[in-house]
Amino acid sequence: MPQISDEIRPQFPILSQNIGENPLIYLDNAATAQKPKCVIDAISEFYEKDNANAHRGMHPLAERATKVYEAARDSVQGFINAHSRREIVFTRNTTESINLVARTWGEENLKKGDTVLLSLLEHHSDIVPWLQLKERKGANVRWAGVKKDGSLDMDEAEKIIREESVKLMCITCVSNVLGTRTDFESLTKLVHEHGGIALLDAAQLAPHSQIDVQKIGCDFLAFSAHKIYGPLGIGVLYGKEELLKNMPPYLGGGMMIEEVSEDCFTATDPPEKFEAGTQPIAEARGLHATIDFIEEIGWERIQRHESELMDYALRKLSELKFVKILGPNENRLGCIALVTEPVHPHDLTEYCGRKGVCMRAGLHCAQPLHKALGFNASTRMSFGIYNTKEDIDRACNVIKEAYKFFTD
Repeated sequence: MPQISDEIRPQFPILSQNIGENPLIYLDNAATAQKPKCVIDAISEFYEKDNANAHRGMHPLAERATKVYEAARDSVQGFINAHSRREIVFTRNTTESINLVARTWGEENLKKGDTVLLSLLEHHSDIVPWLQLKERKGANVRWAGVKKDGSLDMDEAEKIIREESVKLMCITCVSNVLGTRTDFESLTKLVHEHGGIALLDAAQLAPHSQIDVQKIGCDFLAFSAHKIYGPLGIGVLYGKEELLKNMPPYLGGGMMIEEVSEDCFTATDPPEKFEAGTQPIAEARGLHATIDFIEEIGWERIQRHESELMDYALRKLSELKFVKILGPNENRLGCIALVTEPVHPHDLTEYCGRKGVCMRAGLHCAQPLHKALGFNASTRMSFGIYNTKEDIDRACNVIKEAYKFFTD
């Protein structure tokens, strides 16, 4: 039976290039995934045929642009099984989605003494907005730690929820460094039982697993199109309709108002209330095409392929005695972080990049996690549906070359 990558890889034009004399091996998918031709074509087709502002004109191009934009919203609603299309807000990315909640729901509902629960697995996008809110409002920020294997300390998280006034839990579904999948479903249920609400960072979950927000029961959820083979510059905030209705607008301007006078304004209903200005219509069209692409492949095939890749990569990397793999060997999605002391991750990863193997090095916007693990940086290998076992073999060989180069 052909591998999924044999079918999928040719659909990604960028992967056919060489870096110098070496074929491109792209293993930086946790940062941004590459785009299939169907997504690129969908964006180009919009600009070639339908380019206009949505909702703002009575001419045919504007009407077509409106249909394109709103069809994308319907597509996202189905993709995450939201109850209503009005629960889908388009933003620029996961970062903006989380900031939107902090600056609207957070400003209105959090007061001095209330607790925001985070974990040490969080991306900076899920840390800084709450630290800013702490400075402005005096809310407490409490941290659930990680165990030695890089998994979330569930006992500590549950203890904080039960014993403190946790008004909001904001937690990642999958670590962007370790690939650790958290038990966000259980924590969401527990925080609801104790009167709080849950915002989930699904940026690293969305490329690797089907999402059902009604089944999860979360109040908010955020992800970015570019992580799931879609365009840069568009993200999604899901929010329960009643919460969105009671939140103030995030930005002021066109399309987010019901009425404006010289003295005051009235905001319109969500989702338009949170989509001020010219919308990312071409990007929304690309996101729609991305969802169609993923659903055509099917989650079962995607997950089977990526599970085989993860198992293979962990085994091959463990054979390199100078490599230390960070994080757990089980319950991991999408990425592996590693260190090769005494070679610095920046040196190792730059060497690999010159040989055509593209990975990522640094703190990965997760400085508290690296501090907890005792490392000042790591190299991250992250997978997509077009990656192969041959990609991993090539990466391991180049890592071996790099280590020899720097230590001989």
